[in-house]
Amino acid sequence: MKNYIAIDIGASSGRAVLSYIENKKIHTKEINRFANGFVKKNQKNVWDVDYLFEEVLISLNKAKKLGVDSCYLSIDTWGVDYVLLNKEGVRIQEAISYRDSRTNETMPKIFNAISKEVIYEKTGIQFLKFNTLYQLYEESTELKEQTSTILLIPDYLNYLLTGVAKSEITNLSTTQLLKVYGKSLDKELTDLINIQIDAFPDVVEPGTYLGELKANLIKNYDLPNTYVYTTVSHDTASAVLGSVGECNKSWAFISSGTWSLIGKELNNPIINNQSLEHGYSNERGYGDTYRFLKNIIGMWIIQSVRKDWKENYTFPEMVEEAKKNADFKVFIDFNDDRFINPQSMVQEIQNYCMETNQPVPKTIGEISQTVYLNLAIIYAISIEALNEITNSNIEVINIVGGGSNNGYLNELTARYTNCDVIVGPDEATIFGNLVATMIATNQFKNIEEARKIIVKSNLITRFNKSKYTEEIQKDIDKFKEVTQYAYRT
Repeated sequence: MKNYIAIDIGASSGRAVLSYIENKKIHTKEINRFANGFVKKNQKNVWDVDYLFEEVLISLNKAKKLGVDSCYLSIDTWGVDYVLLNKEGVRIQEAISYRDSRTNETMPKIFNAISKEVIYEKTGIQFLKFNTLYQLYEESTELKEQTSTILLIPDYLNYLLTGVAKSEITNLSTTQLLKVYGKSLDKELTDLINIQIDAFPDVVEPGTYLGELKANLIKNYDLPNTYVYTTVSHDTASAVLGSVGECNKSWAFISSGTWSLIGKELNNPIINNQSLEHGYSNERGYGDTYRFLKNIIGMWIIQSVRKDWKENYTFPEMVEEAKKNADFKVFIDFNDDRFINPQSMVQEIQNYCMETNQPVPKTIGEISQTVYLNLAIIYAISIEALNEITNSNIEVINIVGGGSNNGYLNELTARYTNCDVIVGPDEATIFGNLVATMIATNQFKNIEEARKIIVKSNLITRFNKSKYTEEIQKDIDKFKEVTQYAYRT
């Protein structure tokens, strides 16, 4: 029996999951969970990547204590953030978080040199102010002159484990530096930000074998014999690979976590004025596919509300309070930059309502209802755009990730999108991470076979769409009117 360990690290937490296949099911067991988050250091918001690496080693040590002598390891994380290494392979600065404010005014500087339209034609990636392109533009000239290698976070952790530096393509595509076709970075863009094009190592596909752990790590930490593979190392790419959809129906996915990623899995990119205007990305997926998606705000809003609220409500309690206030309706564009990292999310929501002459939510129920209602409406508008751009008639939405556990939001999504909603697996990122390596090690022949096993291995639930009413359309129209929401890029 082959043992697999998937490490999945998100913006707020990480976990290690031990897995194996038995009786045509993928069995999983969480063996380590740890917190994550950026901290303030030298006036910058940074990730503690040394701590994250230590947790990877702790995870492997726990596996060894459970009797695992040999395993396959794969790591996924969030996208866009990176580390800089000098010619000795030593990190020369902290890993700055995408939520840092250093790129707030960077986009116009870039667009003065090269137009938005040209960048999109080159890369197919939507314009988010924290993309790696803009982060690297803001790096000091001195640091860039010292840089020999640039690695995104999962590639760096793999490098620390094996000594092998590679750039996994699904994560690299989030940088807005990779050409939309092929495996090359765009030299005009790297020249613009004064980065050597070969600073990013060779580009590889998910399922590439990197090597065994360094011998000193096995000895010093008492670790199993571990074979490290690249997986679909961007966590959304893992979540999409772990999605199951529905055969014979047009389906879309929503990967619901800190961010909500909404889109379709395509065989070819879509790059035209519509996709640019609506803010859709052509990120790389498993097996030469493209994740045609829009990156919109997600559970970050409700997480921040809970953190701000003086009374200690659980998320289920907040849902129940929202249900009690289902008739409370105000309309907020949570994709506005003001909600990325405000000092107080509750206050920012209330300020927005005051500025737009709407009732101000005051109770936890009114605040929670406001968040869930507007997320569902934003999903609906995104599906509307997705249908238009891809010439589709989406019938089913597969919601995966931690946010899929919110039954109330799932109901609202089915209602406002006028689509059936399939929920699960909630651990789609873990399953996607695992099956990429399992396919590479001949446990499955292809994606289709792997997804059938994922369905057998999980509880998948369904919310059927309700009758689409004039009231629902009225809410969507009112949202657009109040927020001036026009498919934001």
